[in-house]
Amino acid sequence: MRPTRRSASSQPRGQNRPGASRAPAAAASARGDTRAQRPASQTGGRSRAAKQRPRPSSPRAQEAGPGEPPPEPALPPPPIPATPTSSVAALDLGDQRERWETFQKRQKLTFEGAAKLLLDTFEYQGLVKHTGGCHCGAVRFEVWASADLHIFDCNCSVCKKKQNRHFIVPASRFKLLKGAESITTYTFNTHKAQHTFCKRCGVQSFYTPRSNPGGFGIAPHCLDEGTVRSMVIEEFNGSDWEKAMKEHKTIKNMSKE
Repeated sequence: MRPTRRSASSQPRGQNRPGASRAPAAAASARGDTRAQRPASQTGGRSRAAKQRPRPSSPRAQEAGPGEPPPEPALPPPPIPATPTSSVAALDLGDQRERWETFQKRQKLTFEGAAKLLLDTFEYQGLVKHTGGCHCGAVRFEVWASADLHIFDCNCSVCKKKQNRHFIVPASRFKLLKGAESITTYTFNTHKAQHTFCKRCGVQSFYTPRSNPGGFGIAPHCLDEGTVRSMVIEEFNGSDWEKAMKEHKTIKNMSKE
């Protein structure tokens, strides 16, 4: 009998050689270990850990403890809206502060509006606020005076021609509301009287009289209706102005407070 030869091919398939199963696994693990241990510079690019650089932490983040979220940055306080009493803070109203604030709230007024209301009501007690202006409306004014007006009817050369009847008030009680650019002035002789009138319609609704350079002469016929109760007219001899002024007892003081 011939002896039977056994070769590698004659071994049943599916059976591995002794030690063969360990070699590929060991090689694979060796390759994996080599790749895992290979520096990032040898892999041809930066690793994800290298790309994500740590950001410098803010002082507020450093203040937070480990594991705690950093505190939110402090926002500037919102602006405080203006209130009707905001301007009162600069004043020392003492025990009257509460009354003042209540008055403002009840009247729904600003600080300035409340002050104006009180001044208009009580500063000129016994007087009323008249309003008026020229014919075309370019010039408008307001004046505080009595409801019973004392009118001067002057017969000087210019007043006679323009029928300049007027009552006199201090400058502090007169306010030009609009039309300063629409006013022009005529003077003559001593040039002390300032005869102002509207450039457009020519009406003189007020002027500065020579007798009272610190006040205004207001034309009563240029006032709006509804505030004049009565008028008393006094003739003034302006054609002999110096003598009339010397003899008159009150006219020179009418522009004083």
